[in-house]
Amino acid sequence: MRRLLAAALSAVQIVPAGLATVAAALASWPGPAAALVGDSPAAAPALARHVVLIVGSRGSSCTGTVLAPTLVLTAAHCVQPGADYKLVSFDAARRPTLLDVAAVLRHPGFDMAALLGHRATADVALLHATAPLPAPFVAAPLGRTDAIAVGDPVTVVGLGVAVRGDGRSGGTARMATLAATGRPGSLQLRLVDPAAGGERPGRGACTGDSGAPAFRDENGRAAVAGVVSWSTGPKLAAGCGGLTGVTPLVRYRAWIVDSAQRLGVALSP
Repeated sequence: MRRLLAAALSAVQIVPAGLATVAAALASWPGPAAALVGDSPAAAPALARHVVLIVGSRGSSCTGTVLAPTLVLTAAHCVQPGADYKLVSFDAARRPTLLDVAAVLRHPGFDMAALLGHRATADVALLHATAPLPAPFVAAPLGRTDAIAVGDPVTVVGLGVAVRGDGRSGGTARMATLAATGRPGSLQLRLVDPAAGGERPGRGACTGDSGAPAFRDENGRAAVAGVVSWSTGPKLAAGCGGLTGVTPLVRYRAWIVDSAQRLGVALSP
């Protein structure tokens, strides 16, 4: 169980650092850096513009989905009480700008103990920025499709590392189209690289991809169906490139919509 726990939390590894340290490190990230392990290709621009990097005052780094110019969806385990968070945007020269977060809303049903025990929980949170994200960020629509069957394609887009343990290999949006496996449901989705089957290293989420969107095609457009919660290595070993665990939004869509309304934010239709 401890080994499985380590695997489940591999997408949330934290390196202690303050925001200033994180910002300095971001400035040195190379332009063609990868995210998502397993030689995942660069995300299509239409998908890359939906994701933003989130950094925390305690050294955490996660991916978020832009739901509105001032509202970002991520995983609840990415945000901790008492910590401060920033949204990171890059200019054409890869210089980072940090955008302040005014409010953090974590789903009241989130249970860290459940996540640590590798059980499904409400691993969703919202970050409300003090100002709109600049271009080229574009809001992504929330999905409305409930049923996901074994083998259905799900595309994950993240800003995490391409090589486990190498922070410099992250920072640019990359994508992996994975397949639903196991027993897909409304509590948890397990995704796998169909070419690797979870038995050998393949594509999947890794450090920094927590909170990343899982997209499904709905009437020709990419809609957010869930957020990345954890990952494993091949054969359920600790690491990345095996399974990618996703928290579906079907049970939490109403909370997201209600929270946005309370914040006075209009979501993408």
